[in-house]
Amino acid sequence: MKAIVCADRNWGIGINNRLLVSIPQDVRFFQRQTEGKIVVMGHHTLDSLPGGKPLVGRTSIVLSHLPDLQVRGAQVVHSREELLRRLEKEDPDDIFVSGGGTVYELLLPYCDTVYVTRVDEAYQADAWFPDLDQLSEWQKTEESEEQTYFDITYTFCTYRKKYRV
Repeated sequence: MKAIVCADRNWGIGINNRLLVSIPQDVRFFQRQTEGKIVVMGHHTLDSLPGGKPLVGRTSIVLSHLPDLQVRGAQVVHSREELLRRLEKEDPDDIFVSGGGTVYELLLPYCDTVYVTRVDEAYQADAWFPDLDQLSEWQKTEESEEQTYFDITYTFCTYRKKYRV
């Protein structure tokens, strides 16, 4: 399983159920990586998508504690265990965790790769991704050249798990 995220300098990822920043290159990167794959998200992340609808060209699985939640065009599961049962026959390389903060934290132990668009700015946030630079089992294995979008500086980074826990 992989995770994909855009995080600021403090690993902030969102505020008020919105991304901290929108960078077209990051959106394109997300689209390329997840096209035709399984995308796992929480219901708040689903709500933040255009029209609150699942992404086209992907299998969307929504992890939610809301027992009556139904989403047209997506599968809904209600626990990590139910999700893992649903995914057990899938290729782990085809599964992308895409938020929000609680879902990332819950599923990070099952991920072996994390793609991070790292923004060199500290924004006000109310949702965070775990700080991979402080977790001994993770190491940054790739980092792009610094890029800019207007006044936003960012890099694309890949983190890989050093060993299974």
